[in-house]
Amino acid sequence: MRCVDASAFVVQVNSNYLKLKAGYLFPEIARRVKAFSLSHSDKDLIRLGIGDVTEPLPLACRQAMKQAIDELGTEAGFHGYGPEQGYLWLREIIAKSDYQIRGCDVSADEIFVSDGSKCDSSNILDILGTGNRIAVTDPVYPVYVDSNVMAGRTGNAFDTGRYEGLTYLPIDASNNFKAQIPEQSIDLIYLCFPNNPTGAVVSKEELARWVAYAREHDSLILFDAAYEAFIQDKDLPHSIYEIEGARHCAIEFRSFSKNAGFTGTRCAFTVVPKELKGQSITGEIVDLWSLWNRRQSTKFNGVSYIVQRGAEAVYSSNGQTEVKSLVSFYMENAKIIRNDLLQAGYSVYGGEHAPYVWIKVPEKMSSWDFFDFLLEKANIVGTPGSGFGASGEGYFRLSAFNNRLNVEKAMQRIGDL
Repeated sequence: MRCVDASAFVVQVNSNYLKLKAGYLFPEIARRVKAFSLSHSDKDLIRLGIGDVTEPLPLACRQAMKQAIDELGTEAGFHGYGPEQGYLWLREIIAKSDYQIRGCDVSADEIFVSDGSKCDSSNILDILGTGNRIAVTDPVYPVYVDSNVMAGRTGNAFDTGRYEGLTYLPIDASNNFKAQIPEQSIDLIYLCFPNNPTGAVVSKEELARWVAYAREHDSLILFDAAYEAFIQDKDLPHSIYEIEGARHCAIEFRSFSKNAGFTGTRCAFTVVPKELKGQSITGEIVDLWSLWNRRQSTKFNGVSYIVQRGAEAVYSSNGQTEVKSLVSFYMENAKIIRNDLLQAGYSVYGGEHAPYVWIKVPEKMSSWDFFDFLLEKANIVGTPGSGFGASGEGYFRLSAFNNRLNVEKAMQRIGDL
């Protein structure tokens, strides 16, 4: 009888996934916390790690969603598949309220409603060639890097945790957590302001220099503005499109997750200006709007009618009042964390225009050492800076997304240490 090689019947995997480090940052945190909880079931854990909101959805959004459900129960109000780009009534109010009121030339048909900025910042790679030179800050939101690894746009990981084929732009206290503009030509640049994880912000003048660089080098900026609602200074830009020329070189990602509490209901949007151009391998000039529209129409069925009605209510008078109240609540949490940590003797950054506080860990401790220290000694869950990149080593992120009592208790515990 002939021997059959069983391996011939095993499906081939995407080997790019095997390049990834041991685990995505937040699942690794969850694994450690679960292990601690199983052996310390009596401990009261306070979670200031993952940036998930805790306060209820705004009443205006809940009422709009309930009304939408009732509509779907009638013949006249029933909605099946919606437009993949999002309903026009939502895109129009986004364009008016988030952009046109700030003097940004953004139209409704350039807005694509989605189920999350995390998804869009990964999915955008579908329309971009694999030969692009990519730059990310370090530390950085891990999704930017990992999605490029998964898509086969990098080589293997070095011992430092960085990947071959990516250009890293270090940010730390010495440069106020703002990356230096590259001297070499880069095709694809990820920028996030207010920054996750460091909480740093950028002025219009500083952002204008990035736009000028992109225009000079025909680069594309992927601008993550998921935390723009937390900006407290009226002179700071909320959108890259406040900068002249940005329509020719930038795609912007926005979200309802953090400002309006939509982490569980899922709604966001991406702006793709019609001026944006790319080039095929044969030299043909192609507009990116058409490619993204085709991608979304093929691979995405749109956000539910109910959720989009809830998102529309964010822009109502009551919705705006309630969202501002939510933002103020979380920023007051950030202020408590920041001030109490400073009083406890830590070097503290961020927390002034973003819901994240970025701290320097004690000497002779790694960021994961400090994670374990806080977990075991104070029963607090935070996020080790090294999980955001090699330059994040020595730092630690605490999130302001929690109720007031937990924030105050957590700071008391750290103070007692």
